[in-house]
Amino acid sequence: MELTVLSNEYFMYEALKEAQKAFDEEEIPIGAIVVCNNRIIARAHNLTERLTDVTAHAEMQVITAAANYLGGKYLDECTLYVTLEPCVMCAGAIGWSQLGKLVFGARDTKRGYNLLNEKKVLHPKTDIVSGILQDECAILMRTFFLKKR
Repeated sequence: MELTVLSNEYFMYEALKEAQKAFDEEEIPIGAIVVCNNRIIARAHNLTERLTDVTAHAEMQVITAAANYLGGKYLDECTLYVTLEPCVMCAGAIGWSQLGKLVFGARDTKRGYNLLNEKKVLHPKTDIVSGILQDECAILMRTFFLKKR
């Protein structure tokens, strides 16, 4: 039996489904999934409003869920797909989890971890891919903030 490897776009669409849930719940529309061995093991979206918790970002929620699923704190064989470039807080958690690969959609030019001008916040072995479905990810964010104004 041959294993079909699913594309970054396929998994980013799954993260976008989570972002849409956040949008529908009037949360900032960021969605995330964790994939291990070509299988989604965790899904999450922002819950900062519902939980009244500034740390309840999609990435924090999905890292916790994936670690619980795997029964360990390291995600070195996993890929995190997130619709927006992680903030410094989330990048720190990604680093501590020793994530194998980070794939994100749109850049966050106001609060993204790349504003630090160094990648040291992530684990040195973490592969990074950016710009996957960036237009779709960015449009959802823009639509959300236009609706709020």
